[in-house]
Amino acid sequence: MTVCTSVKTLTSRHEWLADMFSILAVALLFGTIWASIQFYDPLWEWIRHYPLVAMPGLVIAAVVDVVLIYALLCAGSTRCEDGKCFRTFRGRRHGGHGESAFSHWLKHMERVGKLHR
Repeated sequence: MTVCTSVKTLTSRHEWLADMFSILAVALLFGTIWASIQFYDPLWEWIRHYPLVAMPGLVIAAVVDVVLIYALLCAGSTRCEDGKCFRTFRGRRHGGHGESAFSHWLKHMERVGKLHR
C-alpha cells in the first residue's frame, strides 16, 4: 500500500482529520508571514553578521516551510477525487473551450457532493 493510498483512506474515513490538515496548512502559511514580519530586524542583523551561515539556513527553512504547507494541503484534499492521489479539481486546461475555471470548480463541488451523500 502506498503512502498516498493510506493517507487517502485515512482522510476519507475521518473527514475531520482532512479538514484539520487544511486548517494547519493555512495556519502555517499565515504563521510564516507573521513570523517573517515580526522578526524581520533580528533576522536581518543575523544575515549581516553571518551571511555564509544565515543565507543557506534561511533558504533551507523556506523550502521546508513551503514543502510542509504543500504536503498538508495535499493531505487535506485527498478525499476529493476518486482514483487519483493529491488532486483537487481538474482546472482550466482539461475542459473545453469557453468553460471557465469557476465552471470546473462548480462541477468538482457537485461531484464531491454526490460522493458524500
